[in-house]
Amino acid sequence: MDKCKLLRELSGVQFAAWELHLYLDTHKCDKKAAEMYKKYSQRAAELKAQYEEMCGPLTIGEDSAAGWLKDPWPWEYKECDC
Repeated sequence: MDKCKLLRELSGVQFAAWELHLYLDTHKCDKKAAEMYKKYSQRAAELKAQYEEMCGPLTIGEDSAAGWLKDPWPWEYKECDC
């Protein structure tokens, strides 16, 4: 999967997980939504790991802080035609 498609899929899955999270704030007993949230959250983590392995870190964190100091900076990656 190329970088742009991977990032689009990651964004969509993260969006779905966040929307389910918000829904579960007011519908705590909805077991189907809770399962869907778990599924989307796991898929988002998988896609994020895959993207970061291919393209570098998406966010700064304890284990990726040193990576941000090396070239290229995240905004210097070749732009894609998304």
